[in-house]
Amino acid sequence: MVDRFRRHLIRILSVLLCLFTLAEVNYPHLTPQSQLAIFALLGLVICFLHYPLRPRWKEATWSKGLDFLLAALSAFACGYVAVQNEPVFQSWWLNGQSLGDRAGAEHQLDYVVAFVGLVLVIEAARRAVGWALPILALSFLAYAHFGPSMPSWLFPHRGYGFERLVGQSFLHSQGVFGVALKVMLTYVFLFVVFGAFLEATGATRFIIDAARKLLGSSAGGPAKVSVLSSGLMGSLSGSAVANTATTGTFTIPLMRSAGFKPHIAAGIEAAASSGGALVPPVMGAGAYMMLEIVQPPVTYLRIVQAALLPAILYYLSLFLIVHFSARGLGSEPADNTTKDTSGFASFFKLEGLVFVASLGTLIALLLSGFTVFRSVSLAMLVTIFVSAFGPEIRLTPARILAAVEKAAKGGISLIAAAASVGIIVGVVTLTGVGSKLPATIVPLAQDNLFLALCLLMLSSIVLGMGLPSAVCYLLLATLIGPALGGLGVPPLAAHLFIFYFGLMSMVTPPVALAAYTAASIAGSSIMRTAFAAFRFSLAGFALPFLFVYRPELLMLASDGGTAKISDIVIAFVLAALGILPFAAAIAGYFGGPLGWPKRALLFAAAIGLFVPASGRIIESLSVGWLNIVGGALLLALIVAERMGTQRPAH
Repeated sequence: MVDRFRRHLIRILSVLLCLFTLAEVNYPHLTPQSQLAIFALLGLVICFLHYPLRPRWKEATWSKGLDFLLAALSAFACGYVAVQNEPVFQSWWLNGQSLGDRAGAEHQLDYVVAFVGLVLVIEAARRAVGWALPILALSFLAYAHFGPSMPSWLFPHRGYGFERLVGQSFLHSQGVFGVALKVMLTYVFLFVVFGAFLEATGATRFIIDAARKLLGSSAGGPAKVSVLSSGLMGSLSGSAVANTATTGTFTIPLMRSAGFKPHIAAGIEAAASSGGALVPPVMGAGAYMMLEIVQPPVTYLRIVQAALLPAILYYLSLFLIVHFSARGLGSEPADNTTKDTSGFASFFKLEGLVFVASLGTLIALLLSGFTVFRSVSLAMLVTIFVSAFGPEIRLTPARILAAVEKAAKGGISLIAAAASVGIIVGVVTLTGVGSKLPATIVPLAQDNLFLALCLLMLSSIVLGMGLPSAVCYLLLATLIGPALGGLGVPPLAAHLFIFYFGLMSMVTPPVALAAYTAASIAGSSIMRTAFAAFRFSLAGFALPFLFVYRPELLMLASDGGTAKISDIVIAFVLAALGILPFAAAIAGYFGGPLGWPKRALLFAAAIGLFVPASGRIIESLSVGWLNIVGGALLLALIVAERMGTQRPAH
């Protein structure tokens, strides 16, 4: 009885969450603070009803009672903030003032509600995304309180008391109900719903099946299917873990049937899924967050243009690594990847038509200047309309309800995480650590840009461990963003740098959540899978350094303007040529198995092609002597390998 009531309540709240989000972002009626409070209210209540205190206690009566109690307290705490900010409830305002107007002179009840709200947000984040983010939020709260006791290297400050901390973190617009939650409401959650609608029509099957028919007959075909389908799916979902779980159940068994070891198959899937959010136009909603954060502001088209070539290079690297690995294994396509070649056109008319029409509408509207939320809302309407042409893909009320419920359950982890990130943002703003950290990094960049970038890379990977990509970027942009302006590189390049490394935390041991998910599907060792995924993703670690030193890969000039076409082409060709020996060295195969001396030479060729063009041969061309040396070394290795394979056996 209780379980049935819980399920019905979650379903009702899921519908309300989706309808509220669609209505408020397109036709707002509430104050910004009230919008976010109700958005958080619905998300936190669903979170406590969906995620138990501990999985092993989920059937205990007392645990279910506690879940309902915490859900009710969440509704009260968030509802209190909405009521105390919304003019229609003016008669209920304490002291006749809105919550914003009594900042600094809050009522005692305000502090009690704020404390309860903070505890609930942290507990919701623990249930939804694990311990990493709650521990980080608590660490920042402790830092804010014990500021005077901090050592000099931890940026000591005067410290803040209980009332100031809870007020800053929960009651006002610089904490829980701040920019992190605003981005989730305005951009990210709508894309979660959009992805759920596409999946309900069978678009996921279309992506996988189309990739299988295109690539199944080539060497390592199943692994290439994984790379292509995971890249397309990840660009929509933005979640490396969800992407791995969705496509991995199909692609990992296929790779294993083609001769790939379990941990290798799982590593390829994790690497491909983690790179999905790098792919334009959606980029896991990362592009839309940059619209809010990058200073000076940039257009959506500029962000998409900047992200395009690095995404191509990342997946080119994965394709080549898979190809060389398959050649080394002597892998042949699995039987079920090459047969089923009939009926592609009819299949495309159904699921494929929905996929192309929906994504095409989204891209066209965005490029036409429509706002992000209006574009994705209209794209959802197109999805529903086009799906009506086939009974197999039609979004009936029952399917829409199931998709909405799935979207809400998928989105609550983002809502809980964003609310928890808001606590960190509030502390950063209050203590001023956001300006002290850049004050340390920027002088380092002036002396050694490479060292400063390495420090940012490590910070991004550590802070990004265990977080969804969208939340990860928000956190990193808040903590590290102020330092980016002093690096002497285009601001968009700097933001894409931390965006890339935040995503790479999904495949970086010891906390590599995408690899853990893939390992559970493949039945392989977690750590072996994590290190395999890390190895396959190495291009993702090299590319951010490459496009910082060669901003032409982002179609940017060094001053932040638009680069010349000739410079863009040269930068891309050199990077693509460098990817070839880089991938061969990682796979350990280049016309034949490679020993470490040849691998070292291939890495040297890649580095020569990658390095920026210092000491240009022709001033008007961004090609340096090291690029020529790297290209010559690659050519020599190719010739030597060809001669070795053509030499007759004695």
